[in-house]
Amino acid sequence: MSLSIRNQIPGVVTSVTPGEAMATVKVRLVGGQDITAAITLEAVQELGLVRGSPVRTLIKSTEVALATGPVERLSIRNRIPGVVADASMGGAMASVKVDVEGGELTAAITKDAVLDLGLAVGSPVVALIKSTEVSLAAD
Repeated sequence: MSLSIRNQIPGVVTSVTPGEAMATVKVRLVGGQDITAAITLEAVQELGLVRGSPVRTLIKSTEVALATGPVERLSIRNRIPGVVADASMGGAMASVKVDVEGGELTAAITKDAVLDLGLAVGSPVVALIKSTEVSLAAD
């Protein structure tokens, strides 16, 4: 199946913590980073997710924020360090490709944000992704 979601990084489930309707699923990405997805219990069951399950994390580029310095006291738990590989700017928006261990993430952010942050090829950044914006596909 082909998807329009640019950010697809494989990994392995390291834990599943169920709640009443939702669960948090922790995944170790191929680059060694940990990422958390908050998905429904029904999805966990339908996908058969257990510790050791191979999955692909799916993250829309519009759901990736970028930071250029340390991030503290923030509820966003998924923080993946990387380096800007490319920045394509349009009139209002920009597409920023970030090299991360084991793959690449694309962030769709405003042109103003790129300029304000001084993003350029080689700039170190941290990709920030809310756990509710991470989807999982069973491999």
